[in-house]
Amino acid sequence: MAEKLTNEQIIDTLKQMSALELSNLVKAVEEEFGVTAAAPVAAAAPAEEEEAAKKGPSEVSLFLKGLGTAGKVAVIKAVQTITGLGLMDAKKLVDACPCAIKEKISPVEAEAHGKVLKDAGAEIEIK
Repeated sequence: MAEKLTNEQIIDTLKQMSALELSNLVKAVEEEFGVTAAAPVAAAAPAEEEEAAKKGPSEVSLFLKGLGTAGKVAVIKAVQTITGLGLMDAKKLVDACPCAIKEKISPVEAEAHGKVLKDAGAEIEIK
């Protein structure tokens, strides 16, 4: 039986090989053992997704839940400013409350618009 090579001996041998020889070795190992060298790259993708999940959502929606105790006119004007709608369309949107004011926006933008609506006396929700 042949003497078993140590990890250090294998690494020393790999260091002496050219890039073409290493590439051929990788292909031979893949064929012999039925594996692929691309597996570690696929394992990195869930880590990136997990990191993004820790940061929070990248897109949220801003919902008008109610008018609160303040006047309806101030809320309509705030909705008009945020959405860019005309006065009548903004009024229809406020009358249809609860409803989405803006969808698929950044959390920072949602917080800014939410503050404007809260200052006008509206009850909001960010999802």
